[in-house]
Amino acid sequence: MAHDPWQRRDRARHRVASRPPRRALDRQQLRHLLDGIAAVSANLDTRGMLHHIVEAATDLVAARYGALGVLDESGKVIDLITVGIDDPHLCAVMGLPQGHGLLHTMVDDREPLRVADVPTHPRSAGFPPGHPVMRTLLGVPLMVRGTVYGDLYVADKRDGTPFDDDDEGLLTALASAAGVSLENARLYEHLKHAAEHFQRRMLPVLPDLTPLEVAARYEPASELPRLGGDWYDAMVLPDGATWVVVGDVTGHDVEAAPLMGQIRNMLRAIALDRAEPPGMIVSRLDRVLTMFDEPPTATLVLGRIERDPADGGRYTFGWSNAGHLPPLLVGADGSTRYLAPARHGIPVGIEASVPRFSHNHPLAPGSTLLLFTDGLVERRDQDIDTGLDGLAEQAAHLATAPLEELCDALISRNRQVFDDDVALLALRTPLAGPAR
Repeated sequence: MAHDPWQRRDRARHRVASRPPRRALDRQQLRHLLDGIAAVSANLDTRGMLHHIVEAATDLVAARYGALGVLDESGKVIDLITVGIDDPHLCAVMGLPQGHGLLHTMVDDREPLRVADVPTHPRSAGFPPGHPVMRTLLGVPLMVRGTVYGDLYVADKRDGTPFDDDDEGLLTALASAAGVSLENARLYEHLKHAAEHFQRRMLPVLPDLTPLEVAARYEPASELPRLGGDWYDAMVLPDGATWVVVGDVTGHDVEAAPLMGQIRNMLRAIALDRAEPPGMIVSRLDRVLTMFDEPPTATLVLGRIERDPADGGRYTFGWSNAGHLPPLLVGADGSTRYLAPARHGIPVGIEASVPRFSHNHPLAPGSTLLLFTDGLVERRDQDIDTGLDGLAEQAAHLATAPLEELCDALISRNRQVFDDDVALLALRTPLAGPAR
C-alpha cells in the first residue's frame, strides 16, 4: 500500500500543513525568477529548453550543480542534462541514474525534496566513481499535463549554506512554469512535423527525364510550424520537351498550401493542352487566376527545356519569370550566370492583361540549371544580393559534383536554418549522348 494514491495525498497534505508559512519573495528574487522563466520560455526546441531549465535552476538558487533526469512512461531515466559537471567523459562513464535511490522519492511522492546531508540519508544510493560528492540537495518533480516528466534538482549552494524555504519556493515556481513551456514545445513540434508532412505529401514525385538529370529538395522554415506555398514540378510534354516550374504562393497559412496545389494543377493542365512558349502559358494562368473572387498570387519561373536536332542536338532553356528570383545557370567549367533579363514580370494573379515574355538561353553540355525559392538565399542578417552571390560561388565549386550531392550542399549552406520555406529544383544536361 506504499503507493496508494490516497495515502500519498494525505502525507503530502500533512507535510504542507506542518510547514511554517513562507515569507513573500523579495524583489530581487522575483526578478531572478522571472528572468529564469523568460529564458526557459524563449526556446521552443525541447532539447535546448531542457538545458535552459537546468541552467536557470542553478542560477536561481546559486547552486554549484544542477541536473534534470527525463523519465519515460515507466519512470525510467532516459536522458540526463547536467550543469556544473564539465567533463563530458565523466558524464559518459557515470551513465544514467537508475531511479531507485533518493531522487526517485520525488517521482513517488510528487513533492519537493530537501536534504541537508545526502550521504547519510536512508534512501541515498551513493555516488558513482568520479562523481563529485554532494552534501545538500533540493529537488522538485517536473510535471507536464499531470504526469511526471522528470526530476529537477540542484546541489550544494555556492556559499555553503543549506537550501531553505525560499529556494524551494523559487525552484517549485520555475518547475511549474517550465512544465507549461515543455507542453508548448511538444505542441509546437507536433504541429511542425504535421505541417511538414502535409507539405511534402503535396509535392510531386519527379519523373524520369533521361537524358536530363534532375533532383529536388524541399525544406520547411526552421522556426514556425506553418504551411507554406513553395513548390516545384517537372514533367515531359507530349512533344518531348521537358517542362519545369518553381514557385511560391503568397502567404504562410492554412490556405497557402491548398492554393499552391491548385496553381500547380492549373499549370499542368494549361501546359499539356498545347505546345506554347512559357510566356503564353503564364498569360493563360493569369487569366484563369483573375477569375477568382479573391485571386491568389504567386511568384514563379516556368521553363521549357528542349533539344534542337538542327543545332547539333544542343539543349535550349526557354522560360518566363513572374516576379521570381532568376534561375542560376552553372557551366561544367564552373562559370555561373543568373538568367535575369530586363523584362522580369510581376507575380501571377494580379493583372490578366499584363504582358508575359518568353526568353531563351542555350544550355551547354554538362551545364546545371538551378531554380529555387527565396528561402534558399534570404537571411535576416544579410541582404538578398549577398545570398545570391554566395549561392553562385558555392554552386561553381560543385559544378561537376553529382546532382544529389550538389542539392544537399546547397541546402546545408545555411546549416539547415531557414527563415522561410525552400524549394530547389536542379537539372543537368548530358555531357554527350543521344536525344530522348
